[in-house]
Amino acid sequence: CVPLGIYQLLFLPLLLDLIVFFLYLEAECFKEQGNAFYNKKDYYEAFNYYTKAIDACPKNASYYGNRAATLMMLNRYREALEDSQQAVRLDDCFMKGHLREGKCHLSLGNAMAASRCFQKVLQLEPDNGQAQQEHKNAEAVLQYEKMAELDFEKRDFRKVVYCMDRALEFASACHRFKILKAECLALIGRYPEAQSVASDILRVDSTNADALYVRGLCLYYEDCIDKAVQFFVQALRMAPDHKKARLACRNAKALKAKKEEGNQAFKEGNYESAYELYSEALTIDSNNIKTNAKLYCNRATVGSKLKKIEQAIEDCTNAIKLDETYIKAYLRRAQCYMDTESYEEAVRDYEKVYQTEKTKEHKHLLKNAQLELKKSKRKDYYKVLGVGKNATEDEIKKAYRKRALMHHPDRHSAATPEVQKEEEKKFKEVGEAFTVLSDPKKKSRYDSGHDLEDDGINMDFDANNIFRAFFGGPGGFSFEGTSGPGNFFFQFG
Repeated sequence: CVPLGIYQLLFLPLLLDLIVFFLYLEAECFKEQGNAFYNKKDYYEAFNYYTKAIDACPKNASYYGNRAATLMMLNRYREALEDSQQAVRLDDCFMKGHLREGKCHLSLGNAMAASRCFQKVLQLEPDNGQAQQEHKNAEAVLQYEKMAELDFEKRDFRKVVYCMDRALEFASACHRFKILKAECLALIGRYPEAQSVASDILRVDSTNADALYVRGLCLYYEDCIDKAVQFFVQALRMAPDHKKARLACRNAKALKAKKEEGNQAFKEGNYESAYELYSEALTIDSNNIKTNAKLYCNRATVGSKLKKIEQAIEDCTNAIKLDETYIKAYLRRAQCYMDTESYEEAVRDYEKVYQTEKTKEHKHLLKNAQLELKKSKRKDYYKVLGVGKNATEDEIKKAYRKRALMHHPDRHSAATPEVQKEEEKKFKEVGEAFTVLSDPKKKSRYDSGHDLEDDGINMDFDANNIFRAFFGGPGGFSFEGTSGPGNFFFQFG
């Protein structure tokens, strides 16, 4: 007689096999349901059923492979990588598992690890077209990485952005590539794009020190220095050894302090000190385009106060090179051009300003510059007489007397014909200038920029008659013809 316990021992393995079999059937059922949802692109439900399949039968490589595929569709590449690695641990010949592991590595930016996975597939199946293509993709990413590293050292940030864009076509989930791209976008002034990339990463990982640094960098370069410092400090809390965040934080604080010192010196009227402080601030960070543009413009303002007009123009030009939309720099440069009577350049700058901001003030400035330009192209009667534009009637008369005597033809009768001709021309110009500036109506019209002949004002005159009228009479000069018209001699009364 066989004891009952022995029968139990004999049937226990069979019982266990039956349990495993039924669990396998249940797992297969879950897998089929998962497949159905996957085909419908309902990846969340597919994930749930693949998870149930794994729970029922945790040693099946294909279930992990299927869940990895689903996680990849949900852009959860790190979790997908874990599942695909578990799949190939369970079955080293599972090609889909190796392919998915490689794809996950590549999507996360680890092209070297991805390349090894694809090589494993090609060992198992040398003609696998997908593995061949993915291996080429991994090699391309490695190449773009190397190019970007070299270009960053050369400060060719636009090319780095290009390389990262190409790499991200294969490594779409690589935060490292995105951060490098965002940093370079900030360095070339494309701040909204850089902020968008950094913000996307922070939504997924709010403690990402690199993304916090880039976010701060954008604010720093947009001259929002206080807010930028907050982000740099936060990045350093997450990663105390973050060298870039530490340097940027130090530069931001130094730049703010130096700029404020310059502003205070300017307010106090200490222009020499303000000029030096702005100059020092400009040496702190050449990459900070917006702040440096403002510093150049501030130094130009100080320069104009110190009568360094040419230097002020150069500073405004540097500011505009850094920020082509900087209206204040155009206005400051235009005023400097007006001060140096470079009216064509002034008109050009005021036109740029008015096209951007059509205000009454800008319109007035433009019209005034256009008027001065028009006036500058006429004969400058004030220069002809050698007087200022605010000269009195007596000063105009004295100036005429001096210039008329200086250029009178009789004084140059012994000179060459060329000199005589030139002096006669100048003598007539002096008479013309006096005719206009000694007549209040003509002078007013002339000062207003009007063309006197176009206004119908008679400009016919005889320089000799003016001279006679001015110097004639008792005790003055008189002129008598000697050998023909235009020849005179001086006779003192």
